[in-house]
Amino acid sequence: MKRLAILTIGKTHSGKSTFAKLLKSNLPNSIVIDQDNHATFLNTYYSSLVPQTGDNTLKTGLSKFIIQYAIEHALKDIILCNANLRKDQRKSLIEQFFPQNQFIPVFVYFEITDELLQERILASNRKTNIFRDETMTFKELLHNQGKLVQPTEDEADYLFIITETTDQMSVIEDIKKLKR
Repeated sequence: MKRLAILTIGKTHSGKSTFAKLLKSNLPNSIVIDQDNHATFLNTYYSSLVPQTGDNTLKTGLSKFIIQYAIEHALKDIILCNANLRKDQRKSLIEQFFPQNQFIPVFVYFEITDELLQERILASNRKTNIFRDETMTFKELLHNQGKLVQPTEDEADYLFIITETTDQMSVIEDIKKLKR
């Protein structure tokens, strides 16, 4: 049976990590790979190695290694909890790691208004240790993420959209049905 490759797509504070944890607890034999955890680890223990400008190739490399290891050794459904904002990056991830004969690509897009995201940021106590620049804020990150273009149905086998009012459990139940 094919495994699921689930990519969360959305801006900061849209609920990707919360959803991924909830999905993992409801989807037996799955693993969450969260790039924010990789950033925190690198910034805490290897900050002198983290590139200060440009792409964070160290974080990307670590994430890719963990994804590849999970594919080869864990034999679990994989929940990639990253922003996955750019279409070309999503396409590259699917093509590089999740061949169609082994995986079912599933996208979960968080369509949340910037106004609500700003409210969530203000109410949040989330640490900024995922940022290379210690002065960066989540409000600035949200601004830098700009306008997010919704993923299209042709990018994955399944596309689920979570809005401010969507019941996340109904999306999780729909994803669980893909395993039957």
